[in-house]
Amino acid sequence: MDIKAYAYGLPRLGEKREYKKLIEGYWKGKIDEKSLREGIESLQRYMIDNYKKYVDMYPVGEITYYDNMLDMAIIVGLYDVQNLQDYYDLCRGKRALKLTKWFDTNYHYLAPDFSGKDVKELELKWNKPSFYKSKFPDGIPYLIGPYTFLKLSRGVDNNFEELLNKIGEIYTKICCNFEIVHIEEPSFVTDIKKCEIKTIEDLYKKIAESGVKINLITYYDSIDFLKDFYDLPVKSFGIDLINGKENLITIEKYGFPDDKILIAGVVNGRNIWRTDLERTLRLIEDISKRVKNIWISNAGPLYHLPITIKNENFPENIKKSLSFANERLEELKVLKLLLSSEKVNEDIIKDYERKNLEYIYFDERSMPKVEKRKHVHLDLPLFPTTTIGSFPQTKEVRVIRNKYKNGLITDMEYNNFIKQKIGEVIELQEKIGLDVLVHGEFERSDMVEYFAEKLDGFLTTKNGWIISYGTRCYKPPINFGNIKRTKPLALNEIVYARTLTEKPVKAILTGPVTMIAWSYVRDDVRIDVIANQIALCIKEEIEDLVKEGVKIIQIDEPAFREKAPLKKRKWRNYFRWAVNAFNIASSIDSDIQIHTHMCYSDFGEIMEYILKMNFDVISVEATRSRGEILDSFEKVNFDREIGLGVWDVHSPRVPEIDEMFRVVDRALKVIPPDKFWINPDCGLKTRGWDEVIASLNNMVKVANILRARFQDSNK
Repeated sequence: MDIKAYAYGLPRLGEKREYKKLIEGYWKGKIDEKSLREGIESLQRYMIDNYKKYVDMYPVGEITYYDNMLDMAIIVGLYDVQNLQDYYDLCRGKRALKLTKWFDTNYHYLAPDFSGKDVKELELKWNKPSFYKSKFPDGIPYLIGPYTFLKLSRGVDNNFEELLNKIGEIYTKICCNFEIVHIEEPSFVTDIKKCEIKTIEDLYKKIAESGVKINLITYYDSIDFLKDFYDLPVKSFGIDLINGKENLITIEKYGFPDDKILIAGVVNGRNIWRTDLERTLRLIEDISKRVKNIWISNAGPLYHLPITIKNENFPENIKKSLSFANERLEELKVLKLLLSSEKVNEDIIKDYERKNLEYIYFDERSMPKVEKRKHVHLDLPLFPTTTIGSFPQTKEVRVIRNKYKNGLITDMEYNNFIKQKIGEVIELQEKIGLDVLVHGEFERSDMVEYFAEKLDGFLTTKNGWIISYGTRCYKPPINFGNIKRTKPLALNEIVYARTLTEKPVKAILTGPVTMIAWSYVRDDVRIDVIANQIALCIKEEIEDLVKEGVKIIQIDEPAFREKAPLKKRKWRNYFRWAVNAFNIASSIDSDIQIHTHMCYSDFGEIMEYILKMNFDVISVEATRSRGEILDSFEKVNFDREIGLGVWDVHSPRVPEIDEMFRVVDRALKVIPPDKFWINPDCGLKTRGWDEVIASLNNMVKVANILRARFQDSNK
């Protein structure tokens, strides 16, 4: 069988997070622009060298200075960018674009905004693909597909087809310089309407008129009208056979066109369990009975995985169970070797056989009855102020934490340091005048990793970093066994903080859906079972917090919308277990107030499910969306309290009081004053102390002005 291996989406981060260090070093003035550009090019070279070791074909130009959707917007002339300062101003400055989730993943992108843009003004302004192709001639130029680019942009609804036609012309100009291009269209797996297929066909016919051959790649789910897409003028069609099982049904029923190549996504791009080579070989051999030309590939971009397992100190039996991005490339190479051989080499299969960890077992714990809580309102001033939870994690904090993890300081020394930091942040919050305080989360490396370290059934990595957005990284834990709480999660720190103040201290816990979404979870157990196990652990923690007199508990669920399936027909099942898990965690028969935090989500489509969740207060992002998120709450009878994010914590700048009021004044049309909390968009972990103090002072001033205004009006 003449098989080729094709791969895409390698992480740009670097094995030692060179990407993050380069860009943030440039922001801080530690390196100049020349050094930054050389470093970014070096990372692209590293990616290319890794591809070359294992596969036959790969894209070039996947690297970006921050975000590929923003790059595409600059390429088509949506934004006038003359230098890196202009570029980063769109990422994190006053002109910062809205940050939102990339499909159902924890990767984020900057959403280009076409509002008010004259279509005629769009033109090819930056030929990024040509630049990287000239540097790395063996690679295939990379592009986000035009349909996906527009579908994920803002301000396109009123003239979508006109914009798509214009964007198609620009893509044609780009592609006419190449023999072949790599175009990714993940939006093809969303709920496309039948009538849109003709529009997509016309778009690709226009691009193909340039004479270019197109490798069209889709992923994350199945394509509802796959057979209709067979007529697209492309050389090859990449489909996800891991997360899009329905694609297999279509191929079994209708076959695949002989004049095209099927790029079969057969190794997982989103989870880290080693590929079952024997089963995958059978799958490919079965497909080959219906498909004339097959290449093998990853099912989804590999940047959802850490770079390599080789930098981990796991026991050998655990390493034998896992594959990160580079190991996925190696799997493709081995699969190609096995498929190209006349006789399957059983020794190779045995060597790559996934080893189930001894600790993995199935134990579905009994679920408590979930009853609807009576919503609780506490005796707080109008427009109570608080934060989402974390405060700046300085170099000092990270150094002490690393010393503790490496056994260089004692438990007592570490705990005393954390207590000192808690004391400092409690004193600061009282001085600023916040109404509900938090303990600062100095003991937490990450909102998911930290709790995973405390729970049985999780592994954490040493170097398993992946990018969430821009330069922001995190390390997803690995769920390999039954999840149990055998010790307190955040109890000790919260209880200590309460001894330092008369004001209420809010306990912050990560919710079950977010724990799942930002971890690599086992694939041998139903996901609702995993969610319920985590929920019970959180419930146990809350019960202990309540015994200690804690009155406000926040269950963070920023991934609640993100984890929803791309197909709406699958939503009901997902939200059934997601809502149920949250309600198990929060079903405490006590006079306490439950908060939840969600960010960067389109709430309109899921409001019916949010209303089923047992919380009293929800805090939401509102600055980058310019308060538009409130439309979702305005359309329903939302009788609970809302904490409105009036400060974009993802930008390194202090928002003026007038900026905050622009969001607040819009919100007051929707939120009654007695149900209106004032808070930042998100946690303050990545910010500097100076900007945090100045911004919180402004935030409290806003609340005080509002109180005076509404108290005067009620006299």
